[in-house]
Amino acid sequence: HGNEALARSLTLFASFDEGLTADFSKGDKICYVKQGAGLVPFVENDEAKIANSEGRFGSAIHFPKKGTTRPLYPGKDVLGYNEKSWSTTVSIWLRLTPDEDLEPGYCDPIQIVGDDTKKGFIFLEWSKDHTPRHFRYAIRPLIELWDPQGLGWEGLPDEKRPMVRVLDAPFSREKWTHAVFTLDKINEKEGKSSGTLYLNGKKQGSIEGFDLTFGWDPASVSLVLGAAYVGYQDDLAVFDRVLSDEEVKQLYELKGGVRDLLRAQ
Repeated sequence: HGNEALARSLTLFASFDEGLTADFSKGDKICYVKQGAGLVPFVENDEAKIANSEGRFGSAIHFPKKGTTRPLYPGKDVLGYNEKSWSTTVSIWLRLTPDEDLEPGYCDPIQIVGDDTKKGFIFLEWSKDHTPRHFRYAIRPLIELWDPQGLGWEGLPDEKRPMVRVLDAPFSREKWTHAVFTLDKINEKEGKSSGTLYLNGKKQGSIEGFDLTFGWDPASVSLVLGAAYVGYQDDLAVFDRVLSDEEVKQLYELKGGVRDLLRAQ
């Protein structure tokens, strides 16, 4: 019963078993990269390639070095972004030892972006100037809402940043870590917008008490992988609503990964 409820809410699933084309999508299945002002289909290269039989379930995408290749999936009919009330959940498996594998600078294994990062920017990231590095989930709305004085991301105290910070995140190249983040009622004027981060089925914290109003053009929104990332990723999935704590744990415990949900459809 639980799998059926998750399956009905699934909008994108990419197993990376046969390349980066999504196994299931309510929108475009093709994985792209930016080229100039447009998009072209992703082609494997030295910066991003399929690693056969190296995944949490089957194969995985491998980013062997820091590069400029950033595979993306268009958000139309997948992420559901809109200007009134936006809710979604994103799930991915990661494998790396951050302090040994990552190169200097920020690293965002996954982002949701629009036409301008000053109008909104959502990301998982490892910080650039800490040892060990901090793992963070951030929901940055219009820049004038989170940084009215122009202090920059690291210039603000932690309590002023719309983020969840994890100091002892369980990442390792020896085992896979499951990361899930939710977005709840973004852009809703009367509601309380929020977002929550989970690792290995356990809640790590929530972003609450911020005005999370975005200014994106809905046609521009996309899901981006591997920004300065070095490591493996597997079993990417997007859902059209906020999953409950119990559902996130259920997702983490699926024996065959998100492919089990396709069998429940």
